[in-house]
Amino acid sequence: MRSSYQMTLFWEFIDRYVPLSAGSKNAWSSLLRKEELTKGSYFLREGIIPKKVAFINKGLLSYDYINAEGRKVTKKFFSGNSLVTSTSALLKQEPGLFSIQALEDSILLSYSFEDFRELMKKHTDIAAFYICYLERHWVMEKEAAEITLKSHTAKQRYLAFEKEYPELRLRLKLHHIASYLAITPTQLSRIMAEL
Repeated sequence: MRSSYQMTLFWEFIDRYVPLSAGSKNAWSSLLRKEELTKGSYFLREGIIPKKVAFINKGLLSYDYINAEGRKVTKKFFSGNSLVTSTSALLKQEPGLFSIQALEDSILLSYSFEDFRELMKKHTDIAAFYICYLERHWVMEKEAAEITLKSHTAKQRYLAFEKEYPELRLRLKLHHIASYLAITPTQLSRIMAEL
């Protein structure tokens, strides 16, 4: 059962991109399902074809893959008030290269992407939200993040992490942050000691 508080958070998030009509909100509401993930459980596992998107009402998830050396690498963190899925795999309907795991007990509102696509055909404001969201997060932000990872030193990447995720530094374990920065926990400890 979805609470009114969870729905309020969801619509406040959506309205930051595009305000929706009451009819569009009602149609989208019918797709939303509450999910609870316990710490350590998965929203999506690598190798599975994703079928849904989730809004994080509460909690923290990581977006990870296993590199050629067999180490887990964190690509991104998703905290409350954000959408999460394996976007590329979802669009292609192919097995995902990433796992999405709960780092804390989390509450999500999820919806079927196939059903959401049908909504976009009927509701132009929902389609406008989707375009705006993709442009901001999967074009502009992704491009900047890729440049940072390839051109900045580990110390510069850590400082950028602190700026991007100021509220997460105390919620994450050292190895999670190190994995995100593509360095070892020992290297991260040295950087933090220098600051």
